[in-house]
Amino acid sequence: ALPISHAMRLAPIAPLHGLTALVVIAFVAALAAAPWVVVRRATCPPGTVPVGIRGVGRSQRHAAVIDAADILETLSPPELLPRLQRLPDLPATAALLAAAAILAPTGLQWGPGGSVGFTLASGVVVMTADSDLDVIITVERLPPRDVLGALAVALRTLPARVDCQIDLPGGGVALDEIIRAERV
Repeated sequence: ALPISHAMRLAPIAPLHGLTALVVIAFVAALAAAPWVVVRRATCPPGTVPVGIRGVGRSQRHAAVIDAADILETLSPPELLPRLQRLPDLPATAALLAAAAILAPTGLQWGPGGSVGFTLASGVVVMTADSDLDVIITVERLPPRDVLGALAVALRTLPARVDCQIDLPGGGVALDEIIRAERV
């Protein structure tokens, strides 16, 4: 199974399972413009992958299942970082550049998800002036609590709201939830 937040480029005629005809029609244009989807968490039959399809607007998203054989390319959040020149001049872009400066010295494996990640993967700008920045940090085990606390404080100072998720082998958890928890 692919980790959450990976972007995947689909074969041009990849079948999408579990969609009604009206939903398929609504997303054909979006997939024609950018044949990219994102991995989501869900159970599905062997040989298939649960994905999310993005339309142009925030309300135009739909869950689907695709055959793994129809995946032409996958990109993890860290693999998107070299593509920063694709981003428009928006607060989430400034936040991503600032987050890079904060996270680089930590040595943590990280990258963008959400609208920023989709824009970097697909080349189709789905970000707006109101977009937040989703940061995905992938670790084998949680870093020390003081490191996570300092990271949470630093990310709150950025020019766009930041949602940071810590992805562990057993699943993901929001950085803010870890900080609020009495015990981890």
